[in-house]
Formats: sequence, C-alpha cells, structure tokens
Amino acid sequence: MANLVFPDAVLVKNYISGDESAISSLIERHQSKIYGFIYSKVNDRDLSDDIFQDTFIKVIKTLKSNAYNEEGKFLPWVMRIAHNLIVDYYRKSNKMPFYRETEEFSIFNYMSDNAPSIESKMITEQVEVDLARLLDELPNDQKEVLIMRMYQDLSFKEIAELTGVSINTALGRMRYAVLNLRKLIEKNQIILTN
Repeated sequence: MANLVFPDAVLVKNYISGDESAISSLIERHQSKIYGFIYSKVNDRDLSDDIFQDTFIKVIKTLKSNAYNEEGKFLPWVMRIAHNLIVDYYRKSNKMPFYRETEEFSIFNYMSDNAPSIESKMITEQVEVDLARLLDELPNDQKEVLIMRMYQDLSFKEIAELTGVSINTALGRMRYAVLNLRKLIEKNQIILTN
C-alpha cells in the first residue's frame, strides 16, 4: 500500500490536536524551500540555521496557542515569518544598506508597489473560478494527477505511488490533462491571464 501524503492543512490540524509527528512532516516537506529562501537572503549557513530554527519555534508557538488562521496557505505563512525574522535580524544588526538622497540618486526610483490592484485581484479570482470549472471537465484520473502535481507540489514518483500506477502512466495522464485543458480553453474561449 502506498504511503499517504496528507495536505499541509491536515498535518496542521493533526499537530494542533496533539500529533507531534505532524510538525516533523511539515518541516521535512518544506525544509529545503524555507532554508533556501533564508540562505538566499543572509548568505551565511550558521545564521540561516538560527533563523530557520527561530521560524519554526514561532510556527510551533502560534499553532500551540491556536492563533493560526487556516486558509490553506501554510507555506506562504511560514515564509512570511522567515522573511520577518530576516528583516528583524538586519534591523538589529544595522546591516540594512543606507542611502542618502542626492540629485543623481533617489530611492523612489528603485521602490515599487508590488501589491496587487483590485482589478488584478478580481482577474485572479475569475481565473481561479474558470480553471476550477475546466478541471471538473477533465477525466478523473487526469484531474487527480494535475491537482497532485500543481496544487500539492508532489513529484511524479509520489503521484505514481499514491495512485498505484507507474511513473510513465502518471506522466502520460499529466500530459493529456494539459492537452485537454488547452482544448477546453480554446473551445470556451477563456483567457487565463490579465
């Protein structure tokens, strides 16, 4: 029987309910992404280790105090905690670069507001609705593989084990799912970008 891979939300719920092994699974699942992100910002192994550890101490405290608001976005939430700890580190150590305004240089030339506009939020929501409707039109085996790969970030090896098929079959189902999605998009004249 294939090993069950629980979504993050289930592991979080299990951990809050007292299953200590669930947090280990979450850490193992996201360790490379989170650690890589931290290291890319501080470029120091020891410091990265410290911030990674502090990040999960904060995660554990928040989960234990029932202050975590589950929205299916565990990884982005943890990344935000790591980011805030990195910023705190730079603030405390005064290592943030300091620039004086001159005629040739203005910090406002380099700053940008990356927050999505109301229009882009509405477009994103509509794209998600359209995509969900299109996914429902796919055969179940193709839909299952596509969701596991794109939404659960599973490897084709993991997908093959969970679905009880070969890796080549999982790859084939993904290929056909993408081809069928393209046909459905064309047929329904849906635009999935802004």
